[in-house]
Amino acid sequence: MDHRAAPVGAEPLVPNPALPPGALSDPADLEREAGVARLFELHYSSMLRLAVLLGADDPENVVAEAYYQIYRKWRRLRDAEAAEAYLRSTVCNLTRMRIRHLQVARRHVETPPEELVASAESTALLHDDQRVLIGALQQLPARQREALVLRHWLGLKESEIAAAMGISPGSVKTHTARGLAALTQAMEARR
Repeated sequence: MDHRAAPVGAEPLVPNPALPPGALSDPADLEREAGVARLFELHYSSMLRLAVLLGADDPENVVAEAYYQIYRKWRRLRDAEAAEAYLRSTVCNLTRMRIRHLQVARRHVETPPEELVASAESTALLHDDQRVLIGALQQLPARQREALVLRHWLGLKESEIAAAMGISPGSVKTHTARGLAALTQAMEARR
């Protein structure tokens, strides 16, 4: 019988007799493993769509990083029911940070960046009838785009959007109204 430990990052959900005593026998570790796995099953697709709609150049990596962060901070989560909101907020923040980083990096590169190739998952998410809308959405300022995606794609309330974006509910209203006006104008101009 092979008694080697599982590879790094592939921790089993139940204690493995081959692992050192106490490796995953702590009920908190088992609860964290089960909670993150449940969160992944329920929300991975919607988090991936969110990252795509917010303009992430590598949405799979953004979502993976968000799950890693929630895994690390699971014990500090006050309420396990708030995990989805925390995950959504993390995806928004990571996407915003990556876009900012890419903008800064591109300013310092002398040659123009190569055309980005979308992953198979990203391409599958974007149907032909959505491409025009997505293009117009990506032309909006980041805050307006975030407010619209969180409101109209995920159906969040203003207070939830404010928490996810780290702004006041009044600012959410302003960004949403301005974004809708700009999006309407852009869509009408393409007809």
